[in-house]
Amino acid sequence: MSEYHISVGGDSPGRDLRQLAQWLRQDTATRTEATITLQSAKPAEGEMGTALDVIALVTQSGFSTASLVLTIYAWRRTRPSTPVVTIERNGTRVTVDSGDPAEVARIAQALETE
Repeated sequence: MSEYHISVGGDSPGRDLRQLAQWLRQDTATRTEATITLQSAKPAEGEMGTALDVIALVTQSGFSTASLVLTIYAWRRTRPSTPVVTIERNGTRVTVDSGDPAEVARIAQALETE
């Protein structure tokens, strides 16, 4: 099992985060291989915490990180203003902030490195 934490930046991060969670729940590959929940963000060391939320994905073995990143890219393309999405797994944090699909392999590889 692996756990991913996904956050969304931009003008309406709370709304965008809920919409991304719904998008992920509608994606067959993600829905069948992961449990998707909204959670309060974990505060950094020395911080008291924030009101920001994250999507927590708990995945089964065989889950495709590349498929997750592609799904997030597809969701970003549907947004009127393209929000920045941050994905964290095992202490590795990557930012999806471009529309370049060539970045998918680089991002997936970075997240799969333990």
